[in-house]
Amino acid sequence: MSADKTKLKRLRRLERLRDIARQTALAEAARAEQTLAQVTHLEARTAALIDAYRLRRDARDGADLRQTQQFVAGLTRMAETTAQDLVRARAAADARAAEAAEAERRRAAVDERIEAARQRIARKAAEQAQGAAGAPAAGSVGTPLE
Repeated sequence: MSADKTKLKRLRRLERLRDIARQTALAEAARAEQTLAQVTHLEARTAALIDAYRLRRDARDGADLRQTQQFVAGLTRMAETTAQDLVRARAAADARAAEAAEAERRRAAVDERIEAARQRIARKAAEQAQGAAGAPAAGSVGTPLE
């Protein structure tokens, strides 16, 4: 039974390590989600600026109109870059969420192994207790019914 207790102790250490890995994965997933939210907000804000400047009709001359068009063109390039960043941020957030789920599955698997080891130790202890209670006393002869 000593081997079972040693195994249980190792499993508990492994569970602590897996729990730390799970917490780290969850923290990374949260950071990735936060980045995704920031990039999404930036994309929406850039799109709103582009729309606002495209609708402007207050140019006094051709130079003002050209300057506004150049500004809108620059914002459009930024929006394209932001859209690419959004795709990358979404992929990173999905990957971190998958890693967190995998870390949780690994921790749960160790938890199941710990429970199985505990049950095995309890079963062996019960068998030993039954064996000791049903065994005849030392030096007695015959069956317990006599």
